[in-house]
Amino acid sequence: MAVSPCLSANDQKKHWWVSNRKLVEKYVKDARCLMATQEQSEMASALNLLDAALALSPRFEIALELKARCLLYLRRFKDVADMLQDYIPSIKISSDDSASLSSDNSSQPLSRERVNLLPPPNSQDPSFKCFSVSDLKKKVMSGLSKNCDKEGQWRYLVLGQACCQLGLMEDAMVLLQTGKRLASAAFRRESICRSDDSFSLPITITTSDISSAATTPPSTPPRNPTSLSEFQNISQLLSHIKFLLRRRTAAIAALDAGLYSEAIRHFSKIVDGRRLAPQGFLAECYMHRASAYKASGRIAESISDCNKTLALDPACIQALDTRASLLETIRCLPDCLHDLEHLKLLYNSILRDRKLPGPVWKRHNVRYREIPGKLCALTTKIQQLKQRVASGETANVDYYALIGLRRGCSRSELERAHLLLCLRHKPDKATNFIDSCEFADERDVDSVKDRGKLSALLLYRLLQKGYSSVMSTIMDEEAAEKRRKKATVQVPQTQNSSSKLDPESTLAYSVNSSNASDCDGRANPSENETTSSTNAFQGVFCRDLAAVGNLLSQVGFNRPLPMKYEALSC
Repeated sequence: MAVSPCLSANDQKKHWWVSNRKLVEKYVKDARCLMATQEQSEMASALNLLDAALALSPRFEIALELKARCLLYLRRFKDVADMLQDYIPSIKISSDDSASLSSDNSSQPLSRERVNLLPPPNSQDPSFKCFSVSDLKKKVMSGLSKNCDKEGQWRYLVLGQACCQLGLMEDAMVLLQTGKRLASAAFRRESICRSDDSFSLPITITTSDISSAATTPPSTPPRNPTSLSEFQNISQLLSHIKFLLRRRTAAIAALDAGLYSEAIRHFSKIVDGRRLAPQGFLAECYMHRASAYKASGRIAESISDCNKTLALDPACIQALDTRASLLETIRCLPDCLHDLEHLKLLYNSILRDRKLPGPVWKRHNVRYREIPGKLCALTTKIQQLKQRVASGETANVDYYALIGLRRGCSRSELERAHLLLCLRHKPDKATNFIDSCEFADERDVDSVKDRGKLSALLLYRLLQKGYSSVMSTIMDEEAAEKRRKKATVQVPQTQNSSSKLDPESTLAYSVNSSNASDCDGRANPSENETTSSTNAFQGVFCRDLAAVGNLLSQVGFNRPLPMKYEALSC
């Protein structure tokens, strides 16, 4: 009996699908066994098996979940974010740059969900978009919750942990809270009433798990990988995220209110905390603290925080711009030109790639539409600085502003300020901030250390050069002050030497007075006999008194002592 070709084709297609399904299930089963060992090499092998399974069945839910959890265990958080980027709420907020890119035929078209966020076509200004971020997140989360039964709650829990490690703290908080609500709702549907606050869920074993456990070896983990310890870890992580966000919010509020010391104190508590903070979050906090230091006039500390920000995130536009402006403030023009040239290359690469640097989910403080105007202004500024350098302004660095001293300061003030700056910005301690940082990729640690050491060494050399320059200025001022004091002492001595009494003239005056008395004695011999002894003692007394007056004038008494020799008698 002949078989029709159409029927044989359907049987072949059905056989191909059944064989692929069995192969996918085998890959998933082997991956579960490898993941149960919790070893790096076995996890990598399990990831390869899951990739092979997803190549045959790209929408297989269990394979997607196991792959995401495997990437999370291997600390490949960027891959998790790229895999589940459609579920990150902040991507939907960045519709301004995507709209400008789509108008320019960009390679990143708008998704259907982003198009719904645009204003209706009958509005007066179609390019104007105004909406609340909180309302947007509510809409996003409500849209995600509608598909919770079909897509599963594991996406929000796994993606929330990955976003926390990448520094997307707000997204992580929203995703983890959504995962908690979905888990609580699923748990309540099983007729066990618990509140949303108590998130300690017991391990539920279904009939399918029991049947699978009976047919699988003991080393195979249960089908649902979530457990009590995982939910407890998620609750602790969520509380830590809320704590960091509250502290950062208080610091930014103090910075906006002009309380710079208070903002510096809050940011210092974040970056110097006992518990590790994510790399992206720390870079953002260092950048905000650099702005607070700059507003309070502490230029060296602000440059140091900009260096740390660029060590953690080399493509941070705000850090490059802030450090260039600080170097221009102290008239360190060559280093300022170096940063501006780096910033110009970054702008050109953004315009060439037609997108901001980094992945889609990375945050930036600048919009794509602002880049052309910033590039034109930056080119003009670079030309002006080159003209200033050509005119010879490179040697006129304001080291007083760099160290934080007033002009005319004393030697002790300079030594104290220099000692404090050396203790804070010593190159040996330049990489201590890495100890409080939790990296998204451990391969970035060496590059971050190298960038931090190099920038700290340049700052330390600039501080040492400023110390030697200011110290030489202070020494010149002290030498000029000594010469001025010596000149003021020599002028009165010359005046006193001209006003001294001559001893010979004093003696002649005494002899003349004695001769006059002798003449009177001859006229009156009885009176002469009684006064002859007094005149002799009178001459000696006057001579001694004149010598004492000369000694007093040498010591510092500038005015001679007035005396009447006729009234002196012994």
